[in-house]
Amino acid sequence: MNPTTMTIAELKDAVQKRHSVRQYLDKPIPGDVAETLQAEIDNGNAEGELHMQLVLNEPKAFDSFLSHYGKFRNVSNYLALIGPKSETLDEKLGYYGERVVLLAQQLGLNSCWVGLTYAKVKTSYVVGENEKLVAVVALGYGATQGVPHRSKSIEEVATLTANADPEWYLQGIRCALLAPTATNQQKFHFSRIGHRVSVKAGVGFFSKMDLGIVKYHFEIGASDEDFEWA
Repeated sequence: MNPTTMTIAELKDAVQKRHSVRQYLDKPIPGDVAETLQAEIDNGNAEGELHMQLVLNEPKAFDSFLSHYGKFRNVSNYLALIGPKSETLDEKLGYYGERVVLLAQQLGLNSCWVGLTYAKVKTSYVVGENEKLVAVVALGYGATQGVPHRSKSIEEVATLTANADPEWYLQGIRCALLAPTATNQQKFHFSRIGHRVSVKAGVGFFSKMDLGIVKYHFEIGASDEDFEWA
């Protein structure tokens, strides 16, 4: 599957099916699947001016006390979320990282965003001068498909107009509520004036990275409408 030709229907399907998975089968990612993921990573790096890297067959990052505490098992593949230090780095890594995650789901893989419970194996990726490793995403064939996370209501994460909000806006928020966020905190808030949409991050661990993930999900859900970010 060409990462540039994923349809909105395929993306919405991936959003519905993707759940966080921490335990994996001892099964390598095939070369053609890895190549397709790498193509999307290259696209994201070019568009976002990032340095994300796919790490394969490297079990050390998830063979530590922290990883066992986080109940990870058989993780030997992951996406290293790296980029130049800036105020917008976390948000961009969230946005472009989730593009890779949803493609991985469509390719039959499972995933889990990981901010803290992994060990940094510096020989497995390159962090350039003035760059930062912010988090990783575990990738592989899950022992299960995971379970849906508990979710807030639309009213809890958005400013609504009584009986007057367009369906594209509501669909965007519904899709955003399916986005993975740190400890499922869902600390974001949407508002709208006409076709201009705003979303703000709340206070919490990795909330800015969550913001990027959530924005990509909203775009998928609201894809039938030509809106713009405020």
